[in-house]
Amino acid sequence: MGALDGKVAIITGAGSGIGRASALRFAAEGAKLVIGDKSAAVHETAQMVKDAGGEAIAMEIDAGVEADVAAMVATAKESFGGLDVAFANAGIIGDMGGIFDFDPAAWAETLRVNLIGPALMVKHAGKAMVDQGRGGAIVLTASVAGINSGAGPGAYSASKAGVINLAKVAAQQLTGSGVRVNAICPGLTETGMTKPTFDYARAKEVTHKLGQLNPLKRAAQPEELANVALFLASDQASYVNGQAIAVDGGLTSSHPVTRQLLGQTSH
Repeated sequence: MGALDGKVAIITGAGSGIGRASALRFAAEGAKLVIGDKSAAVHETAQMVKDAGGEAIAMEIDAGVEADVAAMVATAKESFGGLDVAFANAGIIGDMGGIFDFDPAAWAETLRVNLIGPALMVKHAGKAMVDQGRGGAIVLTASVAGINSGAGPGAYSASKAGVINLAKVAAQQLTGSGVRVNAICPGLTETGMTKPTFDYARAKEVTHKLGQLNPLKRAAQPEELANVALFLASDQASYVNGQAIAVDGGLTSSHPVTRQLLGQTSH
C-alpha cells in the first residue's frame, strides 16, 4: 500500500526541482496527478510519471492566475473524480532590489505568484475538498527566507513569510472540515530557481561551500523536500495542521554564532 493510494493530487511548479521530485514521489505512492507549470517541461514530468507506471495530466498554467488554478482543480475532479491533496509549490525569486531601490511593480509580481498563487490554491482546492466532505491536505511551499532575514531578497522573503501565515490562517478557517493546511520551508535546495548559484559554485570549484551555514554543511536535493511534502500530504500527518516545517539542515535552529569545534569549551 502506498501512502497516497486512491488519492488525487494537484502539484504546481512541477516542471522541475521540488515540484518534479514531488510528482514522481506522489505517483510512486499511488496518487493520480494533475500537474502544472508555466514551463513546457511539465509535460516531461508527466511522461516521467507515466514511464514509471503512474497517472498524470500535465497543464501549462500560471499559478498566480485564478482561472488557471480553478482549471487544475476542475480537471482533477473531472478526470479522476475528486481531489484529496493540493501542493502549491510554484514560485519565483522575483525582485532583487533592496529596501530603498525596489520596483513596486516587480514586488507585486513576486507577491502575485508566491503568495496569491498559494492563496488561490487554498480557495479552489480547499473548497473542492470541503464540498466532498472527506477532508484533505493542502501543502504550501514557503522558505526559510520567510522565517528570518538573510536567506533571500526582500520581496521573496516577504512573500514567503506571507505563505507561512497563510497556512495558519487557512487551517483555522477550515476548522471542522478535516482539511489540513501546512507549509514546508526549504533551505538551500538545488532547483531551477537556484541553478545559477549551483552552476557558479561548480564553475569556481567551491561546491563545498554550498549550505555551509547549516549544521549538516550541505545543500538539499529536491527529493528530500518531496519526502516531507509527501508526509504532510499523507494520512501519516493526520494530526499536523497549521504548521510551517523547516527543511533546512538545521539552518534556522540557531541565531548566528561563532562556532566552536567539537570538544572545545569556553571559560
